[in-house]
Amino acid sequence: MARTDLPALAALGRRRFLLGGAAIGAGAVLAGCTGNEPESTSEGQAAAPAGDNAETGRAVTIGFSAPAADHGWMAAITDNAESRAEQFEDVTLEATEGTNDPSAQIAAVETLLNGGIDALVILPFDGNALTEIGRRATDQGIPVINLDRVFSTPLAYRTYIGGDNYGMGVAAGNFIGQQLRDAGVSNPIIGEIAGIDALPLTQDRSRGFREALATFGFQVGPRQAAEFTVESGESVTANLLQAAPRLDALWNHDDDQGIGVLAAIDNAGRDEFIMVGGAGSANAMELIQSGDSVLKATVTYPPTMAGDAVSLARLVAQGRGMSDLVEPSIPSSIVVASGTVTADNVEEYLPLGFRS
Repeated sequence: MARTDLPALAALGRRRFLLGGAAIGAGAVLAGCTGNEPESTSEGQAAAPAGDNAETGRAVTIGFSAPAADHGWMAAITDNAESRAEQFEDVTLEATEGTNDPSAQIAAVETLLNGGIDALVILPFDGNALTEIGRRATDQGIPVINLDRVFSTPLAYRTYIGGDNYGMGVAAGNFIGQQLRDAGVSNPIIGEIAGIDALPLTQDRSRGFREALATFGFQVGPRQAAEFTVESGESVTANLLQAAPRLDALWNHDDDQGIGVLAAIDNAGRDEFIMVGGAGSANAMELIQSGDSVLKATVTYPPTMAGDAVSLARLVAQGRGMSDLVEPSIPSSIVVASGTVTADNVEEYLPLGFRS
């Protein structure tokens, strides 16, 4: 996942498409065509790229490995990768069975490498633990597209693509800060339900949230870390609510664990505060759209990046670059912007939402 020491990104600019009506996404850059906004399927997968990049090239086999699809966002990652591969006549995708055991994932990737793939797309369960296998693939001349959870060294991948974890925190903090300022709330109590604290992504999200709130003169109040699961979300939220008899706002890092967070809120009979979610599930967007929930916004972390990773792997394996860019090769890193979904723009984002 995104980290603070990634190489500086080249400014991609505003190209032909505005993904979801917000800042440009990686998929729009990959498209390189001249039409209007890309169509989306009911599964939240952006339509296949058009233009030069989409022209059939040399047939390539792309290996794909990711953690177990044990919650909505991760399931959408795998679905997006498979859906994008199916849209290219020159791509064969060899996907391993998802696992949350680093040793098992290493073994699965070794099988892919031994099978003769042309490129590897990998979302490591643990970036540090999987770095060695990324280095091994790179040393064998197999380009690696490191998806979401980043390896510990750029020597292990050709290109990194992931979401903007720091930007998620900033977006959530800005929304909450502005809402409270507009409501004239002074000295607000702002809670936070984080993900797994040991992961760099959680640290980046929390830092962005804290620093954005500081620009309003606010600070984070009670904070609990969960585990990106419904059960942990419900448990830690129940504890936080019990310890905080009053809240003005709450940010939950992940819409999957948000199901448990909202259940705890309902069980406690609390509705005096506003809540912001994270990742952009369709479930969360529908609650925002209904207006009948404390959930008033969610900040996106789009799983469509997995489809973009497959497109990048295809181009690298075929020795091609992005048709929209002057440079002949693809960038070394791409960060997909985080959008803020509210009742005002939820209809634009809903087709790209994933199911928790």
